[in-house]
Amino acid sequence: MTPVVELRNATKDFRGIPAFSNVDFTLEKGEIHALLGENGAGKSTVTKIIAGVYPLSSGALLINGREEALATPAEALAKGIAMVYQENSLVPSMTVAQNIYLGNEKPLNRLRGIYISAQQFLQSLNFHVDPSAVVGSLGAAQKQMVEIARAVHHKAQVIIFDEPTATLTPEEKSYFFKLIGKLKEEGVSIIFISHALEEALQIADRITVLRDGKLIVSDRTAAFDRQKIIQAMVGRSLTDEIYGTVARSRRPRARGRKVLSVENLSMGSIVRNTSFSIYDGQVTGIFGLVGSGRTETMKVVAGVLKRDFFYGGEITLAGRPVRYRVPAPAVRDGIVYVTEERKAEGFFETMSVADNIHTGKISGEAYGGFRIMSTADARRLAEQWRERLNIRAIDPDAKVIELSGGNQQKVVIAKALVQEPRLVIFDEPTRGVDVGAIAEIHGFINRLADDGIAVVVISSYLPEVLALSDRILVARQGKIVEEMDPRTASEETIMYAAVH
Repeated sequence: MTPVVELRNATKDFRGIPAFSNVDFTLEKGEIHALLGENGAGKSTVTKIIAGVYPLSSGALLINGREEALATPAEALAKGIAMVYQENSLVPSMTVAQNIYLGNEKPLNRLRGIYISAQQFLQSLNFHVDPSAVVGSLGAAQKQMVEIARAVHHKAQVIIFDEPTATLTPEEKSYFFKLIGKLKEEGVSIIFISHALEEALQIADRITVLRDGKLIVSDRTAAFDRQKIIQAMVGRSLTDEIYGTVARSRRPRARGRKVLSVENLSMGSIVRNTSFSIYDGQVTGIFGLVGSGRTETMKVVAGVLKRDFFYGGEITLAGRPVRYRVPAPAVRDGIVYVTEERKAEGFFETMSVADNIHTGKISGEAYGGFRIMSTADARRLAEQWRERLNIRAIDPDAKVIELSGGNQQKVVIAKALVQEPRLVIFDEPTRGVDVGAIAEIHGFINRLADDGIAVVVISSYLPEVLALSDRILVARQGKIVEEMDPRTASEETIMYAAVH
């Protein structure tokens, strides 16, 4: 059979530097094809070529056997190719229903009719999202659902999913995989990019692995296991290093001085009368399902959100009561929050790596201060953090938006840690990050705790919580409900506490 999509000897250059080169790739009708590799391996660039975002530098793109030169995503959509991007491409000021129908509207529309139709469509996908809600008010998981729904609604014959499950709960992932299976039965071809290797092994018919812009291996899924995929991705085994016996065998660090005490904290109906403590020299893992209030709780601590004015509870930092209404005073007191929404909240995308790290440095300066940092000093500071976190960019002046997801995440971390904090809150630190970068970020988090800094890691991935944490807090319905020892806890016991 003629492949639905084919790349022949394809190369894409940026500023004369190849993102990938001489890649051959095929997608068959009704096939789920997983495209795997480290951040920067070229996966997203390959799929953006197919989706019409970028033109090829050399080689050929064939759709149903005919060579095409797609200039825009609209042209790709007209050819039956839709893409669900890792960083959502929704219009934040429009409603869920309007985003779903965007680009596919009828000449005459009744808003009420659109909402009813969107409600029925979302229910058919088992996505629990209000069609009349403004997209800007949604959380990351709900935005991802809207992205997926929009792609499916366009009735595309090829759908590219770039990290579609990164923000979904286990239940939502189950629904999504059933949707993938249904689309496959209907003859839809799917390209699936994910850093969760188990997902690729579970649902893919074929797996292709890229490394440093080169095609390393492509074969039927039955020829792979997790170990073989990682070996192809990074050239060595990392399974034990990240989540396996090596990571779990270390003894939890002893509690240091209590750096943060939270008593009866409340914020509307999201955070409800919760209490807990954080200690120096420890990694405190916080697990909870979407809607459990885990992120909102720590955003209140960091001054990103405001607790209730009356009966909002108390926050004590190193024995001193604090109430932050904005993040700036929290930063000056040594509290930094590394967001899960790196593109929307974590960096200035049109600025360089050096400029982003520089803004992190000056954000900790006290009001009324006046300090000049030369361009050379800013570059030296950026170079120090680039080496420390192994941030890889095309050149020193590359804009952050041009970096891969893992390197963008490292810039966000560097921008926060350059402030020399005493308490670091990581919210989903390895979301959308490959196994190689995961190992580097985990190692850096552990070194922070070894240096006596208090670290909080919010994660929805249980193996990560178990591997990193010296103690585990479980959030449910806006409240910390249980504390666990990682030596005796299991994925089952943590999930049970989070649900029941």
